Amino acid sequence: MIHLRSIELRSLTDPPVIFPHNLPFVRNFTRMDFDHEVTILVGENGSGKSTFLEMLACAVGSITVGSENVRTDKSLAAVRDFSKYLKLVWQKRTRRGFFMRAEDFFGYARRMSRARAELEDDLRAVDLEYKDRSKMASDLARSPYQREISALEQSYGGGLDCNSHGEGFLKLFQERFVGDGLYLLDEPEAPLSPSRQLALLTMMKSTVEHNGQLIIATHSPILMAYPGAKILSFDGEAIHPVDYESLEHVTLTRDFLNNPGAYLRYLMEEGVE
Repeated sequence: MIHLRSIELRSLTDPPVIFPHNLPFVRNFTRMDFDHEVTILVGENGSGKSTFLEMLACAVGSITVGSENVRTDKSLAAVRDFSKYLKLVWQKRTRRGFFMRAEDFFGYARRMSRARAELEDDLRAVDLEYKDRSKMASDLARSPYQREISALEQSYGGGLDCNSHGEGFLKLFQERFVGDGLYLLDEPEAPLSPSRQLALLTMMKSTVEHNGQLIIATHSPILMAYPGAKILSFDGEAIHPVDYESLEHVTLTRDFLNNPGAYLRYLMEEGVE
C-alpha cells in the first residue's frame, strides 16, 4: 500500500547557499510522487540520495533504529531545518515503520545488549533483596524482569550482537517489519552478502503484501531489481526516473562478471603506471 503519496518543496524566495540547499537536486526539486510500493533511490556517493532520505525521515517524524530521535539527532540538524519546507501528501497516514542507516544497526545491537545486561543486574538485585522472603514474593518481584528478558530472547535469541553482522541485520528486519508501515532505509545492503540481499528482497515482498511501503537508497543491483520498483536517479542536476537495465551499477557489474580478467588486467596495468 502507498502511504506517502508525494512530497513537495515549498518555494524559497532567497535560499541560502549552504548545505543542503546547495545540492544540485535541491536546487531543481519541486515535487516527487511515490506511486509504487517500493521506491529505489540511486546515484553516486555525494549525489544526495542519503541526504534526501534523512530529510524525508525528519519531515515524517520517523522512528529511528539505532540512532537518536530524528527530532534531536545533532547530525541531522541541517536537514531537519530544511525539512520544515517540505510538504507531505498522504494517502493513508501511518505511524508505523522506521528510518534506518546501515551504520545505525551496530548502535541498536549494542543498545539491546545493554538492555539485557541491565535487566539481569536488576534480577540479581531482586534475588539479594528477597533472599530471606518467601518464594512467592520473590517470584512476583522477579516476574517483570523475566518477562522483559524472555521477550528479548524470543525476538533476538542470544542478542543481535551474537550473530554475524548480516544475520543480525536480517534478524532485526524480521522483527521490525510490520504491516501498514513506511520504511526508509539507507544502504541496507552494507552488511549483507549477495545471498542475504536476496533474503532481504523476500522480506521486502512480504512487507509490501502486508501494506508496507519502502523507500530505499542503495548501491546494490540486487535490491534495485525488486519487481515493479520505481527507480529514481540523483545523478545529474535533477532527480529523474531510470530503467533498471540502463543503470551504470547494473551494466558495470554485468560487464565485470562477464569478463573479470579483462577488467582486472586493465586495473592492474593502470595501477603499475
